[in-house]
Amino acid sequence: MKKRSIYFLCFLFLGAAIVFPFPQKQKSPKDLPRQHRKWLEEEVVYIITAKEKDIFLQLETDREREIFIEAFWKVRDPDPNTPENEFKVEHYRRINYANQWLGREGPGQGWRSDMGRIYILLGEPQHIDRFENLAEIYPFVIWFYQGMAKYGLPDSFYVAFFKKSGTGEFELYSPVKYGPQSLLIHYKGDAADHLSAYYELQDVDPTIAEVSMSLIPGEHGQILSPSLASEVLIASKIPSAPQQQVKDAYAEKLLAYKDIIEVDYTANYIESDASAEILLDKSGFAWAHYLIEPQRLTLEQVGNRFRANLEVNGKVSDHEGNTIFQYDRTVPIDFDREQLSNIKAKLFSFQDMFPLIEGDYKLNILLKNTVSKEFTSVEKDLTVASPSAFRIGRLVLANRIIRNSEYRGKNKPFLIGDLQLVPSPRNDFSQQDTLYVYFQITGLTPELRESGTLEYAILKEGNPAFLTARPVREYPDRMNFLEEFPLASLASGFYKIKVSLRDASKNEILFEQSDFSITVLPSLPRPWVLSIPQPPSENPIYANILGNQFLNKKIPEKARLLLAEAYRKNPAMKKFALDYCRILFADKDYRKVKEVASSFLKSQDRFEFLALLGQSSQALGELAEAIAYYKDYLAHYGANINILNAIGLCYYQLGNLEEALIALEKSLEISPGQENIKKMINAIKEKK
Repeated sequence: MKKRSIYFLCFLFLGAAIVFPFPQKQKSPKDLPRQHRKWLEEEVVYIITAKEKDIFLQLETDREREIFIEAFWKVRDPDPNTPENEFKVEHYRRINYANQWLGREGPGQGWRSDMGRIYILLGEPQHIDRFENLAEIYPFVIWFYQGMAKYGLPDSFYVAFFKKSGTGEFELYSPVKYGPQSLLIHYKGDAADHLSAYYELQDVDPTIAEVSMSLIPGEHGQILSPSLASEVLIASKIPSAPQQQVKDAYAEKLLAYKDIIEVDYTANYIESDASAEILLDKSGFAWAHYLIEPQRLTLEQVGNRFRANLEVNGKVSDHEGNTIFQYDRTVPIDFDREQLSNIKAKLFSFQDMFPLIEGDYKLNILLKNTVSKEFTSVEKDLTVASPSAFRIGRLVLANRIIRNSEYRGKNKPFLIGDLQLVPSPRNDFSQQDTLYVYFQITGLTPELRESGTLEYAILKEGNPAFLTARPVREYPDRMNFLEEFPLASLASGFYKIKVSLRDASKNEILFEQSDFSITVLPSLPRPWVLSIPQPPSENPIYANILGNQFLNKKIPEKARLLLAEAYRKNPAMKKFALDYCRILFADKDYRKVKEVASSFLKSQDRFEFLALLGQSSQALGELAEAIAYYKDYLAHYGANINILNAIGLCYYQLGNLEEALIALEKSLEISPGQENIKKMINAIKEKK
């Protein structure tokens, strides 16, 4: 079918900055190739953020820098749906104008001059006043701007330039640095007497006098000395104006993922909100529940269908950087027109979950849309405590709940038993919402179960806005707790909810708290959710996953128990058998490896077991059998130096020096740097 167009579903984004660990390697601009040094130090020197510059200097190849430059302009494009990047076109127009018309009295190009810099930063002024031929003052030019509040600037303001001492190029005028006396050619008064100089300028021109004291219209009538606000304006606010609306988190992501995502994606980072929680189920498994809400989801129209394809790459690593768990998912999205109309104005929330063993970890999720070549990512710290530990878990704040969920009995993100929580990663609510607070407590003593109390305090600026308490014994489930609070009586603003566990004497034993906000809006846009229900916790896939996590964490005893359990429950599953065989081989239980692997020799999966069968047979001294398995492996997969070396060693031990030499020489041909193989070959030749 013909592909017609691309549809963007653009969503509300209230993002929080994500902190990324930057690599330490960094170059100086002088180390860059000429064209990239020129781009950094001349073309974008006034508009690049400190973070962008820092990351650009860490890139190692010209290809990475070109991708960064493409992303740099893309994130500033005011209308990505048009072929032209209006911001980029306007920026280079300003540079060309500055070089042609400004700073001509100075030695450098126009972009280097004060006038050129301000023009590139702010563009064309609304009005220009020139005072260049007056006998009383040095040449003075005033530019007037307005309507730039969205860049963090005053609603209207002046930028002034003068020729100090009457010669050279125009310099940026600062009321604080220079003062009104610096404009007067024949000023004879006290250099610190700003008011006297101001009154002399009044006689020359009232506009000059006003601007000499303040660059902000109307401010001078309230001050008696040069304006400090004007100094902040020209020293800080104007230089940072082009950066006010730039979300430079894309640069961090480009640097972090440049080695693991395809080139097509690197310039297409999308901001997102995300959250992740660890929750226990009734079986005692700890689950990482997470959600990602990207700023937009792009759908491609093919005929009357609207499609996207999500690829999810998840990785959990410990604080030493060791990978504990890694997984991939592919999630196709396919809508008709009616379905599209129902969701196109809504946020999009992707939700997922996976089991995780005890420990402290870092979670990294990479979410790619293979249709639009866009990506977003999540980085969160996770802690999985022992289910017997005495603790209160993190508070999950939901704006809606579904009781008696149709998915009860299965595993689904933020589903606890038959209760489906609907959280937001921003913890944002309206006054029409009900705040649902869910949390878990483990390790409760019989005494606390009977006489303990849970206290709930909603705080605003540290002061209680609402306070209530409930005995622990009134809750039907002594691990899972849920309370609800209508928000109609609370004003808009930022709040904190604190949950405290108190003993019979009202002493605080445990507490947990979380921030949330109440908006002035009557309602908030809520997302449509994409999540995939998973099998119940009894499914052996989870024993396999957790077993591999223990193996990656170098706890082989627990790994073997779980991998054996998964295999025992479903011995026909190739993955379960392979993983079980690997832990058996590591434990030197070679006979058991052969027993498990041999059952697959008549199936299509036989080839994946051949290396393990060969290695186990070799370890048991069954050398002829090992050679047969190894040769079968080579016939299917092709040359492999480790297998060739193993064959050579088996033949050598069997006394077949000719065949041993053939295998080892083939291995050396593939990888000539194997010194131990060279020595073995020489020893065989001497023996022959």
